[in-house]
Formats: sequence, C-alpha cells, structure tokens
Amino acid sequence: AAYFSDAGHPGVTKDETAWCAAFVGACLARAGVRPSGSLLARSYLTWGVPIEDARPGAIAVLTRGADPAQGHVGFVVGSTASTLLLLGGNQSDAVSVESFARSRLIGLRWPSDAVAATAATPAGEELFERALVHVLEMEGGWSDDPHDPGGPTNQGVTLGVYAAFTGRTLDATNTEAVKGELRRIAPETVREIYLRRYWRPSRAADFDPAVALMHFDTSVNHGLSAAARMLQEAAGAAVDGEIGPETRAAVAARGIDRLLDAYAEIRRARYRALPHFWRFGRGWLRRVDMTLERARAAAGATASTSTQPKGTETMTTTGNESQPKWWGQSMTIWGAIVTALATVAPALGPVVGVDISGEVIRQAGGQAAQVFQAVAGLVGTVLTIWGRLRATQPLQQRDVTFRF
Repeated sequence: AAYFSDAGHPGVTKDETAWCAAFVGACLARAGVRPSGSLLARSYLTWGVPIEDARPGAIAVLTRGADPAQGHVGFVVGSTASTLLLLGGNQSDAVSVESFARSRLIGLRWPSDAVAATAATPAGEELFERALVHVLEMEGGWSDDPHDPGGPTNQGVTLGVYAAFTGRTLDATNTEAVKGELRRIAPETVREIYLRRYWRPSRAADFDPAVALMHFDTSVNHGLSAAARMLQEAAGAAVDGEIGPETRAAVAARGIDRLLDAYAEIRRARYRALPHFWRFGRGWLRRVDMTLERARAAAGATASTSTQPKGTETMTTTGNESQPKWWGQSMTIWGAIVTALATVAPALGPVVGVDISGEVIRQAGGQAAQVFQAVAGLVGTVLTIWGRLRATQPLQQRDVTFRF
C-alpha cells in the first residue's frame, strides 16, 4: 500500500493489482523525481527520454505475455549481451533483483530535465537551496589542476561524478567529449547532482539549519561517509558512518556552538593530514572558517525567529542567557584591584602608619619587595586580561557596606 500511495495512488490498498509500476513510481517520488503517474508498466515508455545503452539506474520496460497492453518495469542494475538484471517490484511477488531475457526489452528510459524536478519541493529542500549557494561559492568554477586528485572539476562537480550521473564510463574514446560537456554543464544539472548525490544521502535536512550547512559542505568536500563519521565524532555518537536516531539524538544533545566548533576542528585536522595540503591547505582551511562563520550566523538567525513577540519580556536561568551580574563577580575588576594594591600600597603604607619598605623589607633583602611587586603586578595584569576576555555579561551595581 505504501508503494501505491507514494506513487500517487493512495486509493489502492491491495496488492492484487500488479505493482511493478507502483514500486518504480514510489522510488522515483521518494528520490524527488516525478514518476509517470500511471500504474501501467508501459506508461514508462513515454516517461523521460529514450536511451540505447542499459546503463545502471535506467528504467527498462519489458513485455509480459502476449498481451500488448501488459508489461513489466524495473531499474537496470546490470546487463550482459543476452540478459538484463533488474531491481523491481512484483518479481516473484517481492522486491528483488532478477534476470530477464533481453528479447523481452521494449524500451530503456532515462529522466529528462522535465521530469527531474518534483511538482512540490520536499520538506527541507528550501534549506538546500540556501546551502547550495554557499557550496557553489566555495567550489568556484572550472578547474583542471594536475595536483587535484579529483581531476577536471566545474562548480565542484568532478569529471567522474558527472560521467556517472549521465550513465557513462570514462575511457579513451569519450573522456575529452565528456570533459567538454562538463565545462558547459547547465545550472539545473549542477543542482540535481548536489541534491541527489549529496544533500539527500547526507541527511542534512534532518538537522538544525546551522548543522545542515556544515554537514552538507563537509559531505561535498570530504565525501558522504567521511562527513557522517566526522559529525558523529563531533557529537560524541558511535562512529559508524550511518546517520540514524542515535546520531540525531547526540547532535541535538551536544549544543550547536560546541558541535560546530568540534566539527570544524575535526575537518581542519583531516585536511592537514592530506598529502596535497601543501598546495590546497590554505584554501581548505579558509573554507572551514567561512562555513563555520555562516553556520553560526544561521544558528543566530534561527534563534532570533523563536523570540517572544514584541512587548513581552522573559528571563530564564539556563546559564546561557546574558544575565546581569554583581561587579564583585568580575575577574576584570579584581585584576585591577590587585594591580592597584601592588603599585600603590608601598607608597601609601607610611601614611597610615605601616612602613612596608622599612626594616622588615630590609631584613628580607632589598630585592624582595621588588619581586613581590612585580609578581603581584603581573598577576593583576593577567587577571585583568583574562577577565576582559571572559566578559560576556553586563555588570550590575550592587550596594556594598564596608566595616572597619
């Protein structure tokens, strides 16, 4: 029933209806590609565009019996000169991979630009559009650096990725032609490659926009499995490269700021370990810094949208909010006090009857007082600097009574 529903036919609830087309339609819809809209296998003969080669991922339409209205449809996963290996539904009354004679083949189809876009944008993909702008800026345009292990690249799409996306295997006869296509790659194709190959498999949409941006950028630049492992390491989850409920829970519990900082540092360490860091390292680290900056901005923007309506105020005590504090809690002020005492006390002592530089100091040695003053002054200065760096909250005046 789920296949029928996802394929656009929620009214069909029993599998007495042949469901090979329902399986194909559901898979396409879940991948964000518009299906044929019909439960007839032969409806896919007019879907997409025709192709000649049985490339993996192509949709194959086969005959079924002598009835010209009947057929079977599935996804090509392999082929020989005489057979096709199809992943399909309703094959031995199950979803399975089975072999079929090529003599039954009546059509091979591939998605066209017209069917590649869904009628409605799935949830979370509006976030994808914003994240893609960042990734494309980081990736830049055409590059064919001999030191780049990815080879020729345009807008972050490598020659190998583009060839696989278009269902071709690179060899001496087609490499230059495919390279020329890559140089002229259409924006819609770039978008589809990032959407299908990186955004959806990375599960970036499962996370907060800030984490989604960092994770998507990492998936593009490091690969899906490496990105998943880095995210899990940053979140303190089990590192297995598979993002599931445990990883999502760990990410949610970690806190966005801590997670982003840890994720960024893991990426930096990974880059530094690469053999081509000497050539690309500066740009790689700059990319991490820019991504981290924008992820933090996304986190701030998300937080601002959840504030109270105008005219209302609230105060919480979670420890993260900016609450006023007493001046006596300020490390900056105590540092200044220590510095002042170390500097002023020796001069002020005789006025109040205490000769700090008298006989006691002379007995301890003339340099003892200087050492004490220098150490105390240094401690005070350090406390002042440290307190200033830690100061993130406004000071609040509090009445204090001194008793002598």
